[in-house]
Amino acid sequence: MVGDGPHEKPSQLKFVRVAQMLLFSNALCDPPLGQTTVLKSSQDNVKFTVLLESSKSFPEQNWEAVLWHNGHDAREWKELALQETTIPETPLAVQSDIRPHVYRRWFSVILDRPSNSAPVQFTLKYRLSSYDTWRWVNEHSCLTDGELLFQPETPPKDLVNYLKDFSPDFSIEAAESETPHTRLWSLTSSVRGAEGKASGFADTSLGLPRGLSRWFSLVRIWSPWLAPRHGQGQFSPHEDAVLSSFLRMDGLHLVLLAISGVDEVLTVFKPDAHGNVIAHSRNDSTESGQVRIVAAVGTTFNAALAAVIYHARKVVRGYDTMSKEVQEEMKTALEKDVKAEWMENWYDGLTYCTWNALGQDLHEHKIFDALDVLKDKGIYITNLIIDDNWQSVDNHGESQFHRGWTDFEANKQGFPGGLKHTATTIREKHPNIQHIAVWHAILGYWGAVSPTGNIAKNYRTRKVRKSKGLVEGTMTVVDEQDVPRMYDDFYRFLLASGIDSVKTDAQFFLDVMDDADDRRDLIKTYQDAWTIASLRYFSIKAISCMSQIPQILFHTQLPTNKPRLMVRNSDDFFPDVPSSHPFHIFTNALTALLTSHLNVLPDWDMFQTSHPYSSFHGAARCVSGGPIYITDTPGQHSLPLIHSMTAPTIRSTTRILRPNAIGKCIEAGVYVPYESPRFLKVGTYHTGSSADYGVSILGIFNISEQSLTELVPLRDFDGVTEEGKEYIIRAHPSGEISPPMSLSSEFSVVELALDTKGWNVLTAYPLHSLSSSGERTDIAVLGLVGKMTGAAAVVGTPGFESRDMGAVRVNVTVKALGVLGIYISTLPPSSAIQDHTMVLIRNQPIPVHTVTVAKDNDKVLEIDVEAAWREMGLEAGWGNEVGVEVVVR
Repeated sequence: MVGDGPHEKPSQLKFVRVAQMLLFSNALCDPPLGQTTVLKSSQDNVKFTVLLESSKSFPEQNWEAVLWHNGHDAREWKELALQETTIPETPLAVQSDIRPHVYRRWFSVILDRPSNSAPVQFTLKYRLSSYDTWRWVNEHSCLTDGELLFQPETPPKDLVNYLKDFSPDFSIEAAESETPHTRLWSLTSSVRGAEGKASGFADTSLGLPRGLSRWFSLVRIWSPWLAPRHGQGQFSPHEDAVLSSFLRMDGLHLVLLAISGVDEVLTVFKPDAHGNVIAHSRNDSTESGQVRIVAAVGTTFNAALAAVIYHARKVVRGYDTMSKEVQEEMKTALEKDVKAEWMENWYDGLTYCTWNALGQDLHEHKIFDALDVLKDKGIYITNLIIDDNWQSVDNHGESQFHRGWTDFEANKQGFPGGLKHTATTIREKHPNIQHIAVWHAILGYWGAVSPTGNIAKNYRTRKVRKSKGLVEGTMTVVDEQDVPRMYDDFYRFLLASGIDSVKTDAQFFLDVMDDADDRRDLIKTYQDAWTIASLRYFSIKAISCMSQIPQILFHTQLPTNKPRLMVRNSDDFFPDVPSSHPFHIFTNALTALLTSHLNVLPDWDMFQTSHPYSSFHGAARCVSGGPIYITDTPGQHSLPLIHSMTAPTIRSTTRILRPNAIGKCIEAGVYVPYESPRFLKVGTYHTGSSADYGVSILGIFNISEQSLTELVPLRDFDGVTEEGKEYIIRAHPSGEISPPMSLSSEFSVVELALDTKGWNVLTAYPLHSLSSSGERTDIAVLGLVGKMTGAAAVVGTPGFESRDMGAVRVNVTVKALGVLGIYISTLPPSSAIQDHTMVLIRNQPIPVHTVTVAKDNDKVLEIDVEAAWREMGLEAGWGNEVGVEVVVR
């Protein structure tokens, strides 16, 4: 076997065949090929880091590598030789043990900024020696040239420098931006009022984006959902966009946001045949309406996006149409902080949903049996969602779009004892289930309300016309005057039946109504009635689904005058459509760029733990910062996957380990299209109680149809901005840890290889340095090891202290039980750990055998807090957390 070490078997090949050696070689580069890298105005040069890998089946060679680029004023292509570098600590190659038969040689070179700051394209070539032919990286991979964009020291001040030939119908005002390093403008124009049932429309040109390199848009992929679209050069999305961003040749980002839901006006972006951005507006009011666009330019996409969102929130706040009664109730809810204690369980408890699990022929006995199986498997959920098909509806056997809601009570075929009997039985048999939610559509059911049922008899109704498409025709809905009373009665019934939360779906049907009078009467009425009823009866324990229509985004989800709402972030999890799974993760990560700025907790949808893409989805949910709920067929569960996403608490509940920042595509990936053979990187962050402590988490997914290997730089981790601060990077599931590195390190990268459907979670931990008896000790609290986002189990900020005689003390508080990992650079060897370590919980020494040195890293102390807690017979008391004190000398 070929491998590292004294017993390595030498290569059996005595003659070097250059063509074969080149075939089994690989080159990786940072900045990367196949995408654009933006450099700040303060950066006079860029350092290239290159890794050449070659097979150990051949003798090791002295490779040559060259950076080929056009970074000169004359724009001609030239070569710049890369210099091989020997480094004391080799960068981490994650799971290199599964592909050990390669030599790794590191190269670097500095490329200066061109004097004219023009964009630079580059690629790589390499060879065995000066006698051999060059191998071009592009010829043997799907990657295109890389590109460098250099930002100017002083960005242009006026909007005309960013948009060419915009319509004179727009009134443009510079506005004060709340985001540093951005410029902001408000653009308004008019759209004629509705006439009778016909809405008024207007198309107004914003002009052509100047100096365009790449663009990214969030489009209405269909009525309920947003999805990302990308392009290079001319702006050309095929669907209507609510947000568009343009990366310019000078590295600046122009972000446009179309505001909807104010004065009954809906606005989206469309391209014309020449790539001009057209604001397409619809006005349902009988009065002339106003088109509202916000534009911002920033040195980063996220800064420009934040600028337009903050301004949009001001605009929406100024046109609040809620009644004073509703506003007062919202204010009271916020003052009482309705989400504090019990909302933690709603957000952070493991949830089970019946939809994919139990099918559409739903019966209470199916639910009982599924919950019994979960209990028998040791899976203790906190929340249960009884999805579609529990309600009483008409037209049995017809399409769901032609079935209307008849009664509040559950259908007698599946729930013969009524909804209250079902909920009571569940709570009696499964006390671990703290919340039970039921599904319903915003209008009642998919086909709204049955014209002959009890709902129609008890509340005034009207017939509305739907727009052409999937659900065209007419439907009966509860009319404007009775919507608040209907919701109040319905939710009072649910609460009396033992239901304390809801999943309110099909909200896009509000935008499917075609007539202007129906739209202006009902869209906001239903939103406000649902919001206040869910707050009044369920403390906003509600999931908003199929609700990414522009009016809801701005009227309901953007304002901060109510507790945060859980909102579905993308189209469904489709278990039987293999091609949908990578795109599902991609869509959620890119859509979260917008939804992370709303007053919502993005929900990446349920998934199944026993599925070819199960861990792929599981890792994505963990880094999303949102809820985790499973929809497993009874008995088909992956316990190892569930355990890697969750942890038990001292109160015998199960909680997910949710970072306290919402996960989203990292800045460097915003303009990378789905088809590009690059990793999708989802960044999130978990903070402590002080501003100087935080852990950065990076979920990395191979969404392509081929195996990929990349260099992952430290700068890709959110919150890593301080040049001299040192970090270690830990990989899950392997548990491997990198050497300490900082942004100024010579090689601040990690190598990662992933097969198709592959994923990894990398966590960057800040090192805290202590000096005791003249010796430096670097420490990092890893959180619960064996968990995808185990760092999120840590509560507050760990305490670090030097003690006498070379000892160090670490105080950590965790919110769940498991194996706590602490990286200590001067950790005693495993044979001496018991003599040099003391660990206390509640001032009591824990059992000696629960403290060990990690098998895969001799600098990691592992403390089995769960085993210690149970063996010591400790009880929860008033708190929900466990304090652990560690002293090592």
